[in-house]
Amino acid sequence: MGAMRVRPMQRKHLRTVLRIEQDAYPRPWSATLFLSELSQRSTRRYTVGAIGPLIVGYSGLMVVGEEGHVNTLTVDAAWRRRGVATLLLADLARAAVARGVRHLTLEVRAGNSGAQALYHKFGFAPVGLRRNYYAETGEDAIVMWVHDIDAHSYLERLAKLLESLEPEKGTLQP
Repeated sequence: MGAMRVRPMQRKHLRTVLRIEQDAYPRPWSATLFLSELSQRSTRRYTVGAIGPLIVGYSGLMVVGEEGHVNTLTVDAAWRRRGVATLLLADLARAAVARGVRHLTLEVRAGNSGAQALYHKFGFAPVGLRRNYYAETGEDAIVMWVHDIDAHSYLERLAKLLESLEPEKGTLQP
């Protein structure tokens, strides 16, 4: 199929993004919310992971000063555990640095150990808990931060993460 490319999310991607969103979450974002986020170009970055014409995941970042907040990172169920999320998050981190961000934060479901493991690889550490954060399920959110992403050592960490990906039969490459 070819290598995955990270591209800016566009309106034309929303049908597929919304399908992935609805499959992944009990209370998915609406098209209106995505469109609102996409319109805020100076403080937002939304991307899709594409293999040819196929959208396999997406991500979003909000920038406030030197801080970046990972708003979303979602991979189509059929494409999980293949490095898609790693590529999307690495792209967000690099783009954040280019925008002057020094620190990243996010919330992750307390029961989502797979996502937590990914975030740990990127240097995120838990700093707090938001009880009942996900109202639709009553699940807690773990608040995680990674600091000094603009440091040379962090950029090296990103490079090593990307090098460690093992593409499945050439379908997914950094």
